[in-house]
Amino acid sequence: MSDAALDAIDWPPAWPRVLDAEFGPPTPGDYRASPEDFRVDEVLDFVPEGEGEHLWLFIEKRDQTTAMAARELARLCGASPREVGYAGMKDRVAVTRQWLSVQLPGREAPEGLAEALGERGIRVLDQGRHPRKLKRGVHRANRFRLRITGAAVGDPALEARWARLVEQGVANVFGPQRFGLGGRNLLRARALLARGWRKRDDRDGMLLSAARSFLFNEGLAERIRDGSWHRLLPGEVAILDGTASQFTVELPDAELEARAARLDLHPSGVLWGLGDSVAVGEARARETHLPERYPGLCDGLERAGVRLARRALRLRLAEPELAPGEDELWLSFTLPRGAFATGVLRELIAHPTL
Repeated sequence: MSDAALDAIDWPPAWPRVLDAEFGPPTPGDYRASPEDFRVDEVLDFVPEGEGEHLWLFIEKRDQTTAMAARELARLCGASPREVGYAGMKDRVAVTRQWLSVQLPGREAPEGLAEALGERGIRVLDQGRHPRKLKRGVHRANRFRLRITGAAVGDPALEARWARLVEQGVANVFGPQRFGLGGRNLLRARALLARGWRKRDDRDGMLLSAARSFLFNEGLAERIRDGSWHRLLPGEVAILDGTASQFTVELPDAELEARAARLDLHPSGVLWGLGDSVAVGEARARETHLPERYPGLCDGLERAGVRLARRALRLRLAEPELAPGEDELWLSFTLPRGAFATGVLRELIAHPTL
């Protein structure tokens, strides 16, 4: 498929599911009928130190993006939006809990700040001072609690599919929200890269991310089709579960294959950019297919100076729970930062947005 073929893609693309070969397609189901059906709790490994020029607030928001809550906090504090920090972007149609920070050097928070935020649907659950701004990506994970309804709830295969995901892991696909409605973020990224990227605002960085995410999903889809998405190939770059540590596997041996089967380590795919991949052999050859199919996106990312990186092809579902109810199922699980709960849902139910 050439770059021009992006125009013909139906969104979301029909990237393969890992469980269809064993169970067939999933039964239709519904999720996120209301924000209360999709709950997310950000997991940090530390708390504010208690002093410093940055006020950190642990908030609960409903039906709002993280950017919307950040802008409201900046406005109420008389601060620039750039002085507000957060670790990760959370879904809008959801009830989410996360930390925000705002720089208030030499001054206290405005009187009645918590009440004013509450009037705008943002509850302050905790707060404290810290010397530094909250930076993107410093959280360890997100805890999800999701409600499923519809025909899939009565299908015994759903619980079997869930058990299989818990056992073998989940494909680490970027969710459809990364690409925007109808894939418009990706199409805008193609246009931006074609004319030469330079950062004009934060949205341009989001477009670069959409292009890299699409290329990663394409590479992951190829590994799902041939059944190698969860096993190590010769020359694979393995990533240790729950960490950024990685190493190249010249030739997988019995011990490494056993560790992969236990979900201790995972194969990885490339997040395209400038630089040389450390994969070798068969695994390296898989990555060369991307610039052959999408030369415009790959070349544009390199010219933009984005550095090549890697992402695990597979995730472990931490603390998995399934709770049946009357005409509903509740799923709970923890995923590392950067992972998408929709990647779990798409394996369990058929839904037009997945």
